[in-house]
Amino acid sequence: MESDWAAHAFNAIGQPTRLDLLRILLAAGPTGLAAGDAASRLGVPPSTLSFHLKALEQAGLIGATRQGRSLVYAAQIEALRSLIGFLSDACCDGQPSQCGDLHRLFQPEVAPAPVTIPPATFNVLFLCTHNAARSIMAEAILGKLGQGRFRAFSAGSDPLATGPLPAVIQQLKALGHEVATLRSKDWSEFTGATAPRMDFVITLCDTLAGQVCPDFGGITVTAAWPLPDPAKFSGSTIEGATLLNEVYAGLHRRLAAFTSLPFAALDRMALQARLDELASPLQSAGGR
Repeated sequence: MESDWAAHAFNAIGQPTRLDLLRILLAAGPTGLAAGDAASRLGVPPSTLSFHLKALEQAGLIGATRQGRSLVYAAQIEALRSLIGFLSDACCDGQPSQCGDLHRLFQPEVAPAPVTIPPATFNVLFLCTHNAARSIMAEAILGKLGQGRFRAFSAGSDPLATGPLPAVIQQLKALGHEVATLRSKDWSEFTGATAPRMDFVITLCDTLAGQVCPDFGGITVTAAWPLPDPAKFSGSTIEGATLLNEVYAGLHRRLAAFTSLPFAALDRMALQARLDELASPLQSAGGR
């Protein structure tokens, strides 16, 4: 058992709500509890509980499975046994006879296999009306900046039938982005029971064709970063290229700051505040 993982795990449960949450999930056994049921038992809002669930899940102490539209969480017994076993390894400097019953109570009967905890991964969905320029750029940029910690998606309320703007694809290619999988798609692809669960949903325009964004679940953090729509630009070719470069630069600054946030140390309200701050062009450039 690595000391840094043990410290991460103990930090995850070193908060009263998370400790109570882990206890009720242990009481529920292998069948687990739906997130809503856990929130009701603890008497906290689902949006608050979601970040406590995320912290325990990132530490490998609980796991989630999807049942219909619900996520069911259960304690990861082997990880907990490994954590407790880590404490007892150094009991009385390797002389358990001097520890009384302590070593027997802590040590699991069978030494568990080493626990490998993958780095936390966040799903981020970018929305705009036609999913042809701004959201496509954001998907490509985060896909490159994320380095495996973020999975980027994009969609629109009225996706362009002809797909992303050719000028956008050309620009992304020139800047070294992977473009083979980029396509314009309807946001309904991300609302079904089998759709990936979104941790963040960021809209990139002032209005989405007059439509209300779909419900992506109470655990999703949402933000609005309004940017000009290149598809509506009617100036010269040079002016259009300048606009694309400005939109790209604005998104790159925001997303570089976003990926650098200390996610493990922030609760939902703090994350929401940070994302709202990034909506400002001045703030995204690193100033106030």
